[in-house]
Amino acid sequence: MNSIPHKRLSAFYFWYYGLLGILHPFWPIFLSHKHFTPGEIGLLLAIQMGTRIVSPNLWGALADATGQRLGTIRLGAAFACLCFAGIFAGDSFALMALVMAGYSFFWNAVMPQFEALTLDYLHREPERYSRIRLWGSVGFIIAVMVGGVWFEARIEDFRIAGLVVLAMIWLSSLMVPAPDFRRPTPRSGTFGRILRQKPVLAFLAISCLLQVAHGIYYAFFSLQMEAAGYGRVAIGTYWALGVVAEIVLFLVMHRLMTNRSLWWIMMLSLSLTVVRWLLISYFTADPVILFAAQALHAFSFGACHAVSMEYIRRFFPPENRIQGQAIYTAFSFGLGGAVGSLLGGAIWTLNPDLTFNVAALITAIAVYIAYRGLNHRTVGSGAGVMD
Repeated sequence: MNSIPHKRLSAFYFWYYGLLGILHPFWPIFLSHKHFTPGEIGLLLAIQMGTRIVSPNLWGALADATGQRLGTIRLGAAFACLCFAGIFAGDSFALMALVMAGYSFFWNAVMPQFEALTLDYLHREPERYSRIRLWGSVGFIIAVMVGGVWFEARIEDFRIAGLVVLAMIWLSSLMVPAPDFRRPTPRSGTFGRILRQKPVLAFLAISCLLQVAHGIYYAFFSLQMEAAGYGRVAIGTYWALGVVAEIVLFLVMHRLMTNRSLWWIMMLSLSLTVVRWLLISYFTADPVILFAAQALHAFSFGACHAVSMEYIRRFFPPENRIQGQAIYTAFSFGLGGAVGSLLGGAIWTLNPDLTFNVAALITAIAVYIAYRGLNHRTVGSGAGVMD
């Protein structure tokens, strides 16, 4: 096994999540500026997230068939950049939907492959994952802060910024070396048996519901803040605040995971996520309480994501981990995110005040499933078989 290329892996995360720092806060505002309705905005963002249902599995199969996992990552990043360039061709709903579907089909396939590659490098030191992943959070913060200032006067430049960052994602993928790790050949039927186990099904259901709630957040938090009178610099600042809290969490996550069970961390994080959505629902106009709500992003995303990566590592043995990563992405960020965007658009159209109450209710259901379905006596590392 070759040494861990910490800086090169970190650089890819930096640019990948830097793009999210542009997309999540400012794409809804850009679309609103182009006079799309809340329902249309929800549908467009659902298209972007919905491609995660199919693309990770299709591109994972391609990587398995060709044996060129890193090459698949590079190809996906390049085509995502080319497809996004279509945003300069016009502002019609049909064109915007085509751009969303095209670029996200390739872009959404990249990260599951890269996460698996990172885990390959860290297979003997999984606790180091958070230290690499935190650079994605740094990229998000820088992008959202720069974007807040840049787009305050020129939201039109959103398109230029997105294209530049996508190009950097592709360039950074070229700098990452392939690991020496040789993935074992999957055994027939093993993956299906793992998926049918109660804790795995519960984990996928929790992941889906959590991202339904986050899909609402990603699509309509900026619009809720704008409606409350916040400017784009302030909106960017509050988005960045959430990710600063996430970075702090990542810095100590290895200690938390050493001293507490995954089940305990998941229960705490989901419960605090319910509190977060309620604070946003009722106290958006209060800067201090909104500060506290955004600080809880450390748990609603940071802790939940780190724990989810470890659950995947424990549930799925090395020969099935790519498939496990893909199915997790499809259920959570794909199905969950798409449903959240569509649901958020429908609720926002009917009554904006209810939007984040629904997000809280959905997350509360996830808390219940975690309590009943995720046994705290989790299997050992990479076993692939539950007690």
